Amino acid sequence: MGAAVRSVLVRAPGKINVFMRVGAPMPDGYHDVATAYQAVGLFEELRAEPDAELSLDFSGPILTGSLPVDRTNLVLRAAHLLQARSGYRGGARLHVVKRVPIAGGMGGGSADAAAALVALDALWGLGLGREELLELGAELGADVPFALTGGTAIGTGRGDRLSPALAKGPFHWVVALSEPGLSTPAVYAALDRHRAAHAADLPAASDPQVGTEVLHALRSGDPRALAEALHNDLQVAALHLRPELADLLELGERNGALAGIVSGSGPTIAFLAADLDGALSLQIALSAARHTVLRATGPVPGARVVG
Repeated sequence: MGAAVRSVLVRAPGKINVFMRVGAPMPDGYHDVATAYQAVGLFEELRAEPDAELSLDFSGPILTGSLPVDRTNLVLRAAHLLQARSGYRGGARLHVVKRVPIAGGMGGGSADAAAALVALDALWGLGLGREELLELGAELGADVPFALTGGTAIGTGRGDRLSPALAKGPFHWVVALSEPGLSTPAVYAALDRHRAAHAADLPAASDPQVGTEVLHALRSGDPRALAEALHNDLQVAALHLRPELADLLELGERNGALAGIVSGSGPTIAFLAADLDGALSLQIALSAARHTVLRATGPVPGARVVG
């Protein structure tokens, strides 16, 4: 192990699932999925400083009062996992500035966990390699490995088996937040119920795949082609649980979005704009309609030490 440092600051991005096909539940309870992730420039920031014990707190423009700061939080689970694997006995003070919506389908908690792995590896001088961090990330959650790698990638299995995808970019997104958040397991359960009730029309894919049209659109950097290819199997379940999201999707598309999609398990809606001007115009229109919106571009890198 190398020498420990005094303070480490890491940034890790949120994500948008530009395509998501959901298969049947697997024996471990997770669903077999095929998804195309894009990391976008809404960043969580985690600062780690040496301490005898592990502790965690939050601040930021996103309201964080509902977040646990005990071992149920993915950040502290990541820290304890690193301790268990490395034998490191010291602690750390961990502070997260949240900018990614909570329970919004954009992987904010996974970004926090990825940031913790990278920050504590550096702070504690563990010197773990990328592959080992990815393995640890996969133990913490399906989206954590992608938060480590960033960019654009195809995820299969639970979403944690990654292969990089070429994306020319930048793609301009306007993200509309919605309260309260949605529980990912609840959305998957709603999808299963919906499929059971409409089994003849909505069978679960036995081997879900990301469509070639998505890969071509990403590779070409053409937002109009990507808008045509956006798809999320979970959207029908999110709209069933939160019917008002359908009105928000329609509002965005009436105000110039090329397309809108529920991000991941929702309820955040990601609108794709043709260019920066289109994104600015859409942001103004949705803000005027009293929606909380953020603008972001993608792809961006995964969790990185920045100071």
